[in-house]
Amino acid sequence: MRLKVLTPTLIIVNQEATKVIAEAENGSFCLLPRHIDFVAALVPGILSFFDHEGQEEFVAVDEGILVKVGQEVLVSTRNAVRSLELGKLRETVAREFQVTDEREKKALAAGARLEADIVRKFMKLGERERF
Repeated sequence: MRLKVLTPTLIIVNQEATKVIAEAENGSFCLLPRHIDFVAALVPGILSFFDHEGQEEFVAVDEGILVKVGQEVLVSTRNAVRSLELGKLRETVAREFQVTDEREKKALAAGARLEADIVRKFMKLGERERF
């Protein structure tokens, strides 16, 4: 089956897999090529898959959606990091997600400044109309 793991800006995985293991709110599950069509809401965690040579790979995923239709497994998630080694994945996740968190904090701060500026301008308009 073909596994595709997609984020809003990147294709993390696009290759054949013989087995996919992921985790939903009600626990982990395994998909094999002849598995029935399936949809699951993923929780943050580790998705693993095996290629045709039996090599296991890992993808750390944020919340997302997994859809299996026929021979295609699509995973859509906000953030994902891929690694061959589970031990190195933790370091990579910490580094990658920290950068994302910093960007989100900056964006939230900029939004708060814009909101405060708009409120100040409306208050000034209200003061002008009173006089």
